[in-house]
Amino acid sequence: MSGDAATRERARALVLAHGWNAMAYQLLNPGFTRWFAREGDALVGYVPWGRTRVVAGAPVCDGGRVADVVRAFAADARAHRERVLWFGAGARLEALHAGDPSHAFLPLGAQPWWDARDWPATVGGRPRLRAQFARARNKGVAVAEWPAARAHESPALRAVLDAWLATRGLPSLHFLVEPDTLGTLDDRRVFVAARDGAVLAFLVATPIPARRAWLIEQWPRRPEAPNGTVDLLIDAAMRALGATAAPHVTLGLAPLSVRAPVAPLPDGRTLAPWLRLALRWGRAHGTRFFDFDGLDAFKAKFAPAHWEPLFAIVDAPRVGVRHLWAIAGAFGRRSPLALGALGLARAARAELARLGAR
Repeated sequence: MSGDAATRERARALVLAHGWNAMAYQLLNPGFTRWFAREGDALVGYVPWGRTRVVAGAPVCDGGRVADVVRAFAADARAHRERVLWFGAGARLEALHAGDPSHAFLPLGAQPWWDARDWPATVGGRPRLRAQFARARNKGVAVAEWPAARAHESPALRAVLDAWLATRGLPSLHFLVEPDTLGTLDDRRVFVAARDGAVLAFLVATPIPARRAWLIEQWPRRPEAPNGTVDLLIDAAMRALGATAAPHVTLGLAPLSVRAPVAPLPDGRTLAPWLRLALRWGRAHGTRFFDFDGLDAFKAKFAPAHWEPLFAIVDAPRVGVRHLWAIAGAFGRRSPLALGALGLARAARAELARLGAR
């Protein structure tokens, strides 16, 4: 086993034992720097951007060890003259830093949760959802779960992913929205929608072991997939996961969602006026690059049992522009200015192609 493979297996063992945050298993995706506690019982996954370590979630460790691991990781960052930003920190870190004036909170949005055992009742009370499922079925779409080995080796799934990425407003993002999970399916479950043998879409469900839960993190589809195809995939996944010993399900973060209360912040403060305006502006005017409202509405239509607010926690008394810059850099893996320029160029090419086709 290579050194990289051994490190990943070491990380995987910790995730399967202690993964509590929704994005814990995503630390096994490519691109993360993995830090292990000296005792060997804890993992932190992060992406360095500038002098900031942008951490995915929280430490993966026993709940009683969180505070000690946070301190050790922060000390290691200071020794390298780096800052720490915990992205999607979760309730454990929120409680740890709620009364700490040396740290500040940044609202990121909210993630919806279901108890999938209740899914049949949820669907039964929502005729619009049932109509979407029927629309896809009437077009000949059927869903089946594929073994990981078949999904990993499937050029059809790769083709769906490539076709879907070609429609995005930005170049591929990474960090916690890594598009290429087909190479790391070990413990994931894959559901595939097809018609007449042709694959139209697929869905990847990722375990959250310590929470007895699953993250539905990806549902790429071909442009020609009939309406209701993704809805039908989610229905199949909910019913399958509800029959397991881990029946809780989330569709992950809806960025900038306001469906969960964030005022006051967990530390009792209120958001700085400039930051509140910046977040509102981003949601209102960032749709050329990312459809915040559309993703939020899509997740909400499945009637989640509750919404959980998510925050970033920074090791500074207040959130600054440098923290927003570091988050953008971690997701884009390039300068945010360069990412925006590439997004504008892609939008311009798409518009020219549309006009040329008229």
